[in-house]
Amino acid sequence: MTSVPTPIPSRTQFVLEGIKHRILTGQLTPGRPLVETELAAGFGVSKTPVREALKTLAGTGLVVLNQYKGVTVRTVDAEMARQVYDVRLLLEPEALRRTVRRGASLDAARDALTRADRATDTAERSLANREFHRALYLPCGNPLLGRMLDEVRDQAALVAAVAWAASPSWEREAGEHREILRLALDGDSEGAASALHAHIGSFVRRAFPEAESGFQGEDGQA
Repeated sequence: MTSVPTPIPSRTQFVLEGIKHRILTGQLTPGRPLVETELAAGFGVSKTPVREALKTLAGTGLVVLNQYKGVTVRTVDAEMARQVYDVRLLLEPEALRRTVRRGASLDAARDALTRADRATDTAERSLANREFHRALYLPCGNPLLGRMLDEVRDQAALVAAVAWAASPSWEREAGEHREILRLALDGDSEGAASALHAHIGSFVRRAFPEAESGFQGEDGQA
């Protein structure tokens, strides 16, 4: 019997989204302590929704709970980046391949790409880029595959936020996004999947060169 997830209370959801936004836009930097009383005062709520929000964020990998150090924003290093992007390299191109083969609509991906191009700040552009990638893999026809990729979304965004803060590369990635979408719209499932694989791999290798060892290739070989 399938269990139904318990809805998150609105106050907790409000705090959760607020903390996530601050982490992914660099306002709360990796390693920074997250103090419940300070966050509660900042969001105008009690400590209970803050505590529940932090537990949820720990589950997504954005924060770390430690009985001695308390709660901190997750630190991004080469090993963390390698693990997260290795999952994306293994799953995301295949999901896109299936999306294209199914002839699924890519209107959401096109809209997200347009929003990214028109974005006026880092937060807006980052959100649009995440939506672009999700719009490519979500219509793959396998809901479980989509949920698996959703689980690493926030961690991938955290890696990207750290990398962009050190070396902005929006224009290059925007060009790669346009090429991926062009191939997908042309019905070239293999070409689109290959371009997406190259896009994901090249980004993390540029940002974390030391993470290159251990990556999987398109054929599953290291």
